This record gives sequence, structure tokens and C-alpha cells, in this order.
Amino acid sequence: MDIFGGLPIVLYPLQMSGVSYFKETNPRDYVIFGVGLGVVILTLIIVNFIKRKYNPKALGDSVDSSSSRRFSGFALHRLASSIGIDRDQTKMLEFVFKSDDVTDPERSLKSATLLDRHFKRAYHIIERTAASENEAQDRLSLLFSTRNALETASGGGGLSSTRNVPENSSAVLNIGEGSFPVRVISSKGDALVVENPKNALGTPVRLPRGGKVSLSFFTKSSKGFSFESRIVGAADSADGPILQLLHSTQIKQLSKRRFRRRQAIIPGNFFYVYVEETGHRKEKKMVVDKRRLTGNIMDISIGGCSIKTNVSVPSGTRLKIEFIYSDTLNAAVLGQVLRTNRSGMSTIMHIKFLKVPRRSLNTINALVYEYADA
Repeated sequence: MDIFGGLPIVLYPLQMSGVSYFKETNPRDYVIFGVGLGVVILTLIIVNFIKRKYNPKALGDSVDSSSSRRFSGFALHRLASSIGIDRDQTKMLEFVFKSDDVTDPERSLKSATLLDRHFKRAYHIIERTAASENEAQDRLSLLFSTRNALETASGGGGLSSTRNVPENSSAVLNIGEGSFPVRVISSKGDALVVENPKNALGTPVRLPRGGKVSLSFFTKSSKGFSFESRIVGAADSADGPILQLLHSTQIKQLSKRRFRRRQAIIPGNFFYVYVEETGHRKEKKMVVDKRRLTGNIMDISIGGCSIKTNVSVPSGTRLKIEFIYSDTLNAAVLGQVLRTNRSGMSTIMHIKFLKVPRRSLNTINALVYEYADA
């Protein structure tokens, strides 16, 4: 006992009375806390990964990010979903857009011209970078299935006047019972100018002034149109003999074809295909005749083609069709004649493809979309 200020101070020991003010920690609490923290960290990592994956900078973009837009993967996938293309096609579309530094997918999807520019660039990149021929054909097959899906999903649209017909468009001039492939040279001015059609000998066909004709053509977006007109006159030009037609505002839109079609003159061969029964079980197999017949492919799509030939072939006949377009582009397909019609001294066969190997399908797509052209 001490004395402080004259008063006794008594110090008592701390009375615990069996009560603890510090609770022992349960090891299970540490486990729960650790798991929760791990989940939070993992979630942040995943979110960051997704942002980087779907919002990459455009390939080859050397411009300051403050002055250029970023490619939006989220926007692209949203647009792809509304169009109806599958996951693999969406990935290919993303590759196509990144390959051409696209920053506005919606704008490109609304323009067939822009789409073809992007896809043509991707086509050549795949050709250059594929590790093997098999890989190249696989990737090109997906490239064209994506392009065809976008083509099918594209909307309509019409022309109000022949003054808006795109120049250099391929067309078919119908005169009586004859049909002649021609090219639109000019749609400006007082008349629509097209190539003067030629006969089987390559001589320009003489047509009377004021004669009635009709012209059918397809735009690059596979929209078909036709109109009736009259011949204003014929003349010679730097492009060769030309025909002048009256302009018209009475343009009919043809039913939209399932696949884009290209008009061209491609020499080709075709062979008759027969079905024979062999063996005791009478199994059927196709036999290709060795006789080679020739003709010119006048238009082609992945669904079929038209061939102009001097041979008369009945409807229903099966044919093996071969053609070589360039050193790297050739095709062989199995087709069936749907119908035929006369064109002067020749016959035009309209053929539906029955079997098209993958490589040939890629070749035809490259021709139709003009990606293989220089």
C-alpha cells in the first residue's frame, strides 16, 4: 500500500471470473476468406481478358488511339447474331475485318462494295499464309460460306432508271428468240450504250434501228433487273462496235437468286455421265463417257451455270463439266441439264450442279466474287 496525497491507494488484481475477451480464430474462416478472395481475383482476370479479346486495336494501326476508333468485337458479335451466321463464320468475319483495319463493322456490313474489298484482301492473305494446300482450302471454304451467308442476308433495293445501271456490268441482250452476252459500256447521256452482240463466227450482228429488244443484268450484289427498249443506232468506238438503246424507267426487278452469279465467257469441256448397274446386287455407279465435247460457260454460280455449245443435249442429261480459268484456278463438277434453248445456230444449256468438290467450289466462288482477278 502506497500513500498519494494522503490517501491510501489499494491495487486489486484483475478479476477475469472465467470470461475471455479474445476469441480463438477458427481455421475454417481463413479457408472461406481465401476462397472468396480467389473468386474475386479470378473474376477480374476473366473480365480483363474479355475486354482485351473483343476490343483489340486494329491490326497495323499506327495512328494515335485518341484519333482513331477501336475495333469493337462486342459490336461485331451482336451484328453477326442479328444476321444469323454461326460461330465459325463470325470468327472468320472478325479475321476479315481485322485484316483490312476495319473500325466500323456496321458500315461495312451495309456495303457490298466494302465487303468485297475486305474479303478479297483476306482471300489473298489466306493464299499467302496457309501452311498447306489442305489448310488453304479449309479456310477459303469458310471464307466463302461466310460471304455467301452475308450475301443471302442482304436486303433488296431497286433501280428507278437505266441511267443508274452500273457501267461495265455484264448483261444479256434478248432479241427475238436469241440471247447474246454483252457488257454495259455507259449509262450516261441520251442513250444506254452496250456492246454490239456477235454471232457464232464473231461477226457483229446487224440490228435494225427501232428494233425491239430487252436487256437483263445482275448487279454485284446479285440483284437482277430487266427492261424493254428499242435500238437507237449502232456505231464504232474505241471499245469496238456498240449499240445504243433508249433509256427506260420501266425496270422490273427479277426474283433474287440464291447465289451470286457472274457472267463471263470461259472455254470448257463436258462429258456425258451414265448410270450403270454392276455386280450381282445391281449396284449403281456413274460412268463418265470418254468423248469430250466443248462449249463456253456464259454465266456461273456455285449452284449452276449456262453453257453455249453446238451440241444438242436433252434435258435431264448428267454431265461432267471441266474448265481452266488460270494456272491456279480450275474446276470439275457434276451437273444436270435443266433446260435448253436455242441462240442462233447454238444451244444454251442451263445446268444445275449436283456435286461440287471443295476445291472446285472455292474456285467458282473466287470467280463469282472476282477475288482471283488481278
